[in-house]
Amino acid sequence: MKLLTFAYLNLVFCTTLFAQNTTPKPHGAIPSARQLAWHNVELYGLIHFTPTTFEDKEWGYGDADPLKFNPREFNAEQIVLAAKAGGLRAIILVAKHHDGFALWPTKTTSYNISKSPYKNGKADMVKEFETAARKHGLKFGVYCSPWDRNNPYYGTEKYLPIYQEQLRELYTNYGPLFMSWHDGANGGDGYYGGAKENRAIDNTTYYDWENTWKITRKLQPSANIFSDVGPDVRWVGNEKGIAAATSWATFTPMPPQGKNVAVPGQANYPQSPTGIRNGKYWMPAECDVPLRKGWFFHANERPKTPEELFDLYLKSVGRGAGLDLGLAPDQRGILHEDDVAALNKFGTRLTKTFSNNLATKATIIASNIRGSNFKTSHLKDNNKSTYWATNDDVKSATISLSFKTPITFDIISLQEYIPLGQRIEQYHIEAMIDGKWQQIAQGESIGAKRLIKLDKPVSSRLIRVKINKCPAAITLSEIGLFLLG
Repeated sequence: MKLLTFAYLNLVFCTTLFAQNTTPKPHGAIPSARQLAWHNVELYGLIHFTPTTFEDKEWGYGDADPLKFNPREFNAEQIVLAAKAGGLRAIILVAKHHDGFALWPTKTTSYNISKSPYKNGKADMVKEFETAARKHGLKFGVYCSPWDRNNPYYGTEKYLPIYQEQLRELYTNYGPLFMSWHDGANGGDGYYGGAKENRAIDNTTYYDWENTWKITRKLQPSANIFSDVGPDVRWVGNEKGIAAATSWATFTPMPPQGKNVAVPGQANYPQSPTGIRNGKYWMPAECDVPLRKGWFFHANERPKTPEELFDLYLKSVGRGAGLDLGLAPDQRGILHEDDVAALNKFGTRLTKTFSNNLATKATIIASNIRGSNFKTSHLKDNNKSTYWATNDDVKSATISLSFKTPITFDIISLQEYIPLGQRIEQYHIEAMIDGKWQQIAQGESIGAKRLIKLDKPVSSRLIRVKINKCPAAITLSEIGLFLLG
């Protein structure tokens, strides 16, 4: 009998131990491998450079003479290195904007860089940007506008095969892309081969997005598709570079009131900044914003200050989204010195601030630990693939950090283990100040990354993070405490 009892207890112990070291089940929509790779990029740039730059316009009409496009000092490396100094990890080139001018020698239209004096018509600027990006360790993506104000066939059934072939060329000749960027440009007035008229299209059907994006999936399976409605990354719904304070990575694209199809240029924008809790798809937000006022270079504008850029970073990347910063070469074909300086100082601030995680010095204990595979030391190992977790039935918990001597910080970073979904719905953070626990921050969503900038620095030896509401076992990958550099 004693042997049977011992065997039974041993079985119970082993079963419990196994359960505690089993990975929690996913909760809700979860990211794909390509989306996880996108989350790791966080900060990237969108480059606008066409004959429109030489016209001092924001949108080219489609009638600019290609001879105008002659950037005598063009230097893709100068642009890429400035982006890298600003902390950007990728660039997206506008290979063709609404004016229809292609920056590569496409076979689909004569309105392309081969008709430019640049390099005597022998240039391929997409290749130059791609080469420079890869040389300096940045990922590369492209945007080819579906609206073409130059093409005489735009608005007719003959245009879609042309646009799709342009995508095939870009997908085939420039290596693996991290992103295929699309917007909702849906026709209007243009040159259209000399017709100079207004052409309207039905954006729910004209571009045949379902089959057009099948080309992306076939030729660039690792590329995230961005548009107002995803399907991989959604537009945040503004060009201010800001996500909502509560930001969910899940979303269900729906048509706006009075419409029947959710397509680029036609979506449920009021919900885009926040996302939709328990949305059908994992579809995180991109926050796009130009470095200057406009997307194209204008000499009368000035770049945002490093302080403004850092604030945008906190309100985009720091809310689980990505920050897509518009870069605009000038007529020389390089980034203006003011832009380079702003990016450099911004990048320096990012490095100084986030290179020293004070939390690594802490002793961390938690009110519940799922098992040895999910220990609290994972919270400070700077490894997104490891995480602390609670038992399945524990949906609120406290994580306590203690230091031998007080630390001073004004930025808090929290990161969920998003391969299992976005789970946490409410939390607050306290610090022991003057012998009393005082709340210093609170929020709802965390997701891929939550950066909280305090109103003033806090000095304390004891900090605790309280997860108050979570519909499933809690997972948290990283905790960071930083002092603004």
